[in-house]
Parts: sequence; C-alpha cells; structure tokens
Amino acid sequence: MIGHIVMWKLKQTAKGRSASENAQIMKEILEALPQKIAVLRTLAVSTTILAATLDTDVILYTVFDSAEDLEVYQVHPEHQKCVEFISQVVAERRVVDYSF
Repeated sequence: MIGHIVMWKLKQTAKGRSASENAQIMKEILEALPQKIAVLRTLAVSTTILAATLDTDVILYTVFDSAEDLEVYQVHPEHQKCVEFISQVVAERRVVDYSF
C-alpha cells in the first residue's frame, strides 16, 4: 500500500476569491476524484486543520495499492484538472509518499 499526503497553504486571495473559498472549491473537486479514478482506494480532504507545524489550509490523504497506481493517479486527466485549479491558488505545497 502507498500513502500520499499533500498539505497546501493557500494564497490569501486568488481567482477573485478568499483562501477559505478556494479551500472549499479544492475540497469539492478533490472529493469527486474517487468516482472518476478507479485506482484511488481511500481519499480524505480536510480544511479543518487542528494542529500543524507549518501553516496549512487544506490537507489531502490518499491510499493506493501500489506505486504504479499512484503514478496512474498523478497523470490521470481528472487529477490534472484539479492540479490546474490548485496551482493557481496555492502559495506552498508539501507532499509525502510512503509505503505501509
């Protein structure tokens, strides 16, 4: 199994919206991915960050059966649509991939 965690700090304003508005949009588009990408085993998104060592507005937790499935997800057109929006509203991105 492969875990993939991404944490984002958003720009205060982007695309004419506040960080909290863009966080909600991110949450919605990311939560739609399991119905569109079969290799996603688990997906959870939160905009309610209780504690973090670095400023974080949105966190994504995903699980895949293999590193190959993670790669399928990364290049999938539906994931790339999310990346297109997210890249316009994010100030910082941190990611960790791990096996378990």
